[in-house]
Amino acid sequence: MTEAPLAEMGPIDYVILEWPEGQMLTGDVMPRIVDLVDRGIVRILDIQFIAKDADGSVVALDFAQLADSAPGLSDFEGASSGLLSADDLTEAAAALEPGTAAAVLVWENSWAAPVAAALRRSGGELVASGRIPVQAILESLDATEAIH
Repeated sequence: MTEAPLAEMGPIDYVILEWPEGQMLTGDVMPRIVDLVDRGIVRILDIQFIAKDADGSVVALDFAQLADSAPGLSDFEGASSGLLSADDLTEAAAALEPGTAAAVLVWENSWAAPVAAALRRSGGELVASGRIPVQAILESLDATEAIH
């Protein structure tokens, strides 16, 4: 990657999506991610799959085998920027429950790239960011509703 494209990139996030054993990539998760990519909202930089057996051992899952059974997944074959390391996968596996499988994705928030680039050009920098879990929002709304 050259310096110019790096200067124009948006914030980078990672997610770990966990499924019970045997249910990974069923439904419409991957088509929804493909839709986000197609609309320019995110750009997938890395994608890896792992499983944690009932005994706690972790294995990497074969992308090609999964792509055959998951609509849209083959669109991301070869997505590997080098940002996602073996240590990162070990750390991700620690977050998994035994008997589950997961997709670990690193993506650029393409929608935010123009703001991020303008911030950098102005000499500014992002100094913090975070996420508010949906469950916390629901609990807050319930508490507010109970008061009124």
